[in-house]
Amino acid sequence: QVQLVESGGGLVQPGGSRRLSCAASGMIFRFNTMGWYRQAPGKERELVARLNSIGIIRYADSVKGRFPISRDNAKNTLYLQMNELKPEDTAVYYCNVDPPFRDWGQGTQVTVSS
Repeated sequence: QVQLVESGGGLVQPGGSRRLSCAASGMIFRFNTMGWYRQAPGKERELVARLNSIGIIRYADSVKGRFPISRDNAKNTLYLQMNELKPEDTAVYYCNVDPPFRDWGQGTQVTVSS
């Protein structure tokens, strides 16, 4: 059974930084394209960054240059370093494969506010 557990969210001021982590189990992590998704209130869930098994990365325009994605295959963990945070980055952040599994983790809330 696949499990995806996100952590690292919280309240941060505009311009600040936060690092999210996603621990994956029940899957062969290193072979999968992994992605970070987010869902803001009243909006659909969107893919913001993805990283495939050979290191190719793609970002949504809204986070390009601010949210580097990385992975540690030895730890089955995906990361999202969030820099220069803006209020519009406020959302619940999830990790999943791309395209995503049907089931999602609980996500981690990131709130950007002064």
